[in-house]
Amino acid sequence: MERDYSATPEDTEPALPSRDKINEDTCADNSHTSRAGTCGATDVAKARWTLLRQVLRQKQMESPEVKQVSVRRFASFELFSRKTLSTQDPSDTSDDQWVEHRSVHFPEYSALLRDYLGPLRVNEVLNSFDNTGNVCVWPSEEVMAHYCLKKRHMFKGAVCELGGGMTCLAGLMVAICADVKEVLLSDGNEKSIQNVRRLVDKNRQAGKFGSTQVSTRVVRWDSESDISALEGHFDIVMCADCLFLDQYRASLVDAIRRLLQPNGMALVFAPPRGETLTLFCQLAQQVGLSVSQHRQYDTQVMDVHLKMLSEGKEAYDENIHYPLLITLTKGPRPVSLTQ
Repeated sequence: MERDYSATPEDTEPALPSRDKINEDTCADNSHTSRAGTCGATDVAKARWTLLRQVLRQKQMESPEVKQVSVRRFASFELFSRKTLSTQDPSDTSDDQWVEHRSVHFPEYSALLRDYLGPLRVNEVLNSFDNTGNVCVWPSEEVMAHYCLKKRHMFKGAVCELGGGMTCLAGLMVAICADVKEVLLSDGNEKSIQNVRRLVDKNRQAGKFGSTQVSTRVVRWDSESDISALEGHFDIVMCADCLFLDQYRASLVDAIRRLLQPNGMALVFAPPRGETLTLFCQLAQQVGLSVSQHRQYDTQVMDVHLKMLSEGKEAYDENIHYPLLITLTKGPRPVSLTQ
């Protein structure tokens, strides 16, 4: 167990700028033109298309060919195998491709996910709440899902995953493997939750959940109505790689604090990303949460981490790829996370 929050500042991946920021930057960029001090609709539109191009380029970089030459080509700790399922229903004319994600180390557990997520629409990119979870299963989510399987006996009562993106894979795994009463899968993006609802329906039809009540919901951390409706309800709240958006970090800390029961615990998996994890831990302490940081929490994950470090930063950068485990409690409750 470690309690070191003095991370060295390193390069971090920039968050998508807000629309207000786009307008400010566009005005600044055009201040040397003959129309100094003005920012027309054409300039705003140009800036929005620039943002869209950046997002689309990032989506293209997820292809296997591009990953081989990209610093972000590390995509998985190989904790789950993937098996494409054939379509059994001849009436299903959708382009959806269902894939079974099965745990490599706990093969008795698997979940059904969709491979085809549909086109990336302009208005969703520009106007929706954080879209970062709309692209893929990030390594931190994969690791958290694996950890939940490993620690399945510690889950009880009500569990919530915040910011689960398009899959909420970890929350799904808790619903599948643990003896819990209910699991809420949430994200702040409506498109993500629409997809998660389909995943829940598919896995429920496959008999994956047993008696566990599994629900989905749009939960924005900065929405008073969203948080107050769930306040004090959960024994465990968890999230993966949700700390790097500066404008929502304090809201996430407050949401976790309010959603937890008095004796509840939060599990947060995230890479350092420069100072972002340190800043999150500091904010959590400021609101009275007990914070513990864990670097070595799983043998399989650590083995892959050490192997990838030998490949060099062109293949693997622990600053953005290796998730640390942060546990949060409302009191000085000891957290046992032995391997």
